[in-house]
Amino acid sequence: MADIDPIEERRQREDQERKNQGLKKTMYIMIGVAAVLFILLAYIWISKSMLVKDLNVEKQDLTQQVEALKSDYDNLQSDYESINSQLDSSRDEVSQLVERIKKTDATNRAQIRKYQKELGTLRSIMKSYIVQIDSLNTLNHKLTADAAAARKEAAQSKAESEELKGQVEDLSGKVATGSVIKARGLSVAAYNSSDKVTDRSSRVTRLLASITLVENDLAPKGPVRVYLRVKDPQGVLLTNDVQTSFNYNGETMVASASREVDYEGKEVDLSIYLNGIPSYSSGIYTVEAYTSQAFLGKTELLLR
Repeated sequence: MADIDPIEERRQREDQERKNQGLKKTMYIMIGVAAVLFILLAYIWISKSMLVKDLNVEKQDLTQQVEALKSDYDNLQSDYESINSQLDSSRDEVSQLVERIKKTDATNRAQIRKYQKELGTLRSIMKSYIVQIDSLNTLNHKLTADAAAARKEAAQSKAESEELKGQVEDLSGKVATGSVIKARGLSVAAYNSSDKVTDRSSRVTRLLASITLVENDLAPKGPVRVYLRVKDPQGVLLTNDVQTSFNYNGETMVASASREVDYEGKEVDLSIYLNGIPSYSSGIYTVEAYTSQAFLGKTELLLR
């Protein structure tokens, strides 16, 4: 057997040691990369979990706000038929909104934002109901007080004739029932060029308002013109080339559109179109209806 060269043997041993060190370095690098990947995945998982948690909290808060608004609508009462009809419609919208929110995944942020905007709109509508109810209650209290004062004056005046007493009784009757024409169910919808309902402001070509004049035997019979005033989200009155004006409570007001109907004391349904408006912007439009003797109602239209 030939003797192994000591120099060659040492060289082979050094080569083997270098190989072993290279393998160790490679192993350490792979361990380091694996550790970094593990930390990165853990960070992503924790961030996603926190985001989902926050979105669920946001959805729960929105649900509670809508349910609170639903309770407020349920507790809001009115003695006026026209407002009660509008309240019923708004209560249905709130109830439907509650159900839609519950069925929507919290991670659907676009839909949640849309529901938040709807909540704001329904809150604004409720405020308008409260203002209307307060105004009507104040007016009724004043009429009742005026009637009471008239009856007291009639009772205290011995010189008054039976005709004056009849006028006081007639005034009391008018306070109870009202002699002005009243209305209910004011609503408005937007239509596109294909005569289909739309809520896209860029596609709207005209508006259609519908309202019902209620039965009132004490109201004067004959032609009655109903005036429509439509204001855009900035509060600017919409008018076209056929604009008209009317006198209400001693003030001359401009109408966006109007229509005359024959009123004989019975219920009358009518619709009024608003055409000729060049363009519409997104936001809440306010719609009011009048006769020259009375304010008939108010509603709102939301365009996207």
